[in-house]
Amino acid sequence: MEERENRKRVRSEKPYKGIRMRKWGKWVAEIREPNKRSRIWLGSYSSPIAAARAYDTAVFYLRGPSARLNFPEVFIGENKADAHDFSAAFIRKKATEVGAKIDAIETTSVHNNDSQHKLQQYGSSSSNSSELMSPKFDKKPDLNKLPDPEEDSDY
Repeated sequence: MEERENRKRVRSEKPYKGIRMRKWGKWVAEIREPNKRSRIWLGSYSSPIAAARAYDTAVFYLRGPSARLNFPEVFIGENKADAHDFSAAFIRKKATEVGAKIDAIETTSVHNNDSQHKLQQYGSSSSNSSELMSPKFDKKPDLNKLPDPEEDSDY
């Protein structure tokens, strides 16, 4: 009886299938290879959604359209390619690509929301906040290129 309650508690703490949270707050995803004891490491992410999407990508490649997914609406109409044997490296690569993209989107949206909240908190007008959130302030310099003195810079 007690073991069943522990399992329910653990399930309620994990928001998505195939992921877990590290002690320091990062979310990780991994999946067990079919008919093997080994696992495929799918990465470490800032958000549980990114880790869950990485897991979904891997389980979709392993089990196809019948897989139980965290976000089935994302895979509607998708068909697994004709190849049936995907290597662990291929699955890891695809899953980490998806997870990294979602993590970047999640991190950016949190950052933008925090910036807008701070602007509102300090009483900035809406015109000032839209200027600060404009693309010219989002432009990041290419660190692999020397600065061009001829180039007009707003910095």
